[in-house]
Amino acid sequence: MAKAYTPGLKVTARTLHRVRRSLPVAGEVTVRVGDRVEATQVVARTYTDGEIMPVNLANLLGVPAGDVPALMLKRAGDEVRAGETVARSRGIFGMMRKDAVSPSGGTIESISEATGQMILRGPQQPVEVLAYMPGRVIDVLPREGALIENEVMLVQGIFGIGGEAFGPIRMACDRPDMRLEASMITTEMRGAVVVGGARMTADAIRRAKEVGASAVISGGIDDQDLRDFLGYDLGVAITGSERVGLTFIITEGFGDIAMATRTHDLLASHVGQEASVNGSTQIRAGVLRPEIMVALGDGAERAGAHRVETGGELSIGTAVRVIRDPHFGRIGAVTALPHEPAVLGSGSKARVLEVRLEGGESVVVPRANVELIEE
Repeated sequence: MAKAYTPGLKVTARTLHRVRRSLPVAGEVTVRVGDRVEATQVVARTYTDGEIMPVNLANLLGVPAGDVPALMLKRAGDEVRAGETVARSRGIFGMMRKDAVSPSGGTIESISEATGQMILRGPQQPVEVLAYMPGRVIDVLPREGALIENEVMLVQGIFGIGGEAFGPIRMACDRPDMRLEASMITTEMRGAVVVGGARMTADAIRRAKEVGASAVISGGIDDQDLRDFLGYDLGVAITGSERVGLTFIITEGFGDIAMATRTHDLLASHVGQEASVNGSTQIRAGVLRPEIMVALGDGAERAGAHRVETGGELSIGTAVRVIRDPHFGRIGAVTALPHEPAVLGSGSKARVLEVRLEGGESVVVPRANVELIEE
């Protein structure tokens, strides 16, 4: 049978999934191999150095920089509180002294007689890594983190904003071709992962943030709506660190595009169940897809949980999405994979495939213009 290979998205009702949870710097791992964890459980923690703050004591005291070390009431290495006096001038005959106070709490790192500055290091900041996915710990990375495994429902999207979020799935749109409007977002969706249909409007995103929704998922978004919500043009190839109050994911692309029926039905089948969502997207080397997953059980103990990954294999019957005009966003199944290159409308030659689109229409498109929907 003819086969080819192309990048793809996973939209699967059941797969054995593993996530690696790691600290940015060495710290303490709080779980052991074999432990069962919940999505919001801390699996590792550490502390990062606080921010550096220069304090110009020479200016505060009104003295030459070289006099500052002799006027210090505190020394390098001492901890200080916000508002605490750290240095005092001699004044005139013991009068008219000036005090210099610390603007914040922290530790004095150094005092310079060349600049008259004190370098203050802020308090250490705690960093905690959550499990993100309920499951079983199958490996521990000493002082770094853990590897967690479970059988899950997994849907990958095209693009997302915001980091990790959690909550029960709630349906805002009954059909995948319904536009997600602000009026469909209710106060009962507080803390929920809200599933729309086609394009999500900027007003709908703002309404979801207003009611306290955890995340919003829909088929598409207009680039102007994205700009209006963020307040700026998103000109980077990596997302996930935005602080916008919620996470949102588009599953199909930019524009007024309906969510794939299979994706909508799959999410609807898990209404009320807790989902883990991550909007982080990376479109350069080391592609990272935004995702929605629902844990189904302890994957290592379930029969049939293991599946063979095809690595982007195209074959007759494979589900694909067209990612270029004039059929952008449409979904269908591969019906033929001709061996010989075909002449395109532009006059150039390319390897093509035949796709029967949803609705019954058959089209011929370049293989580079489709994306695999992995089941």
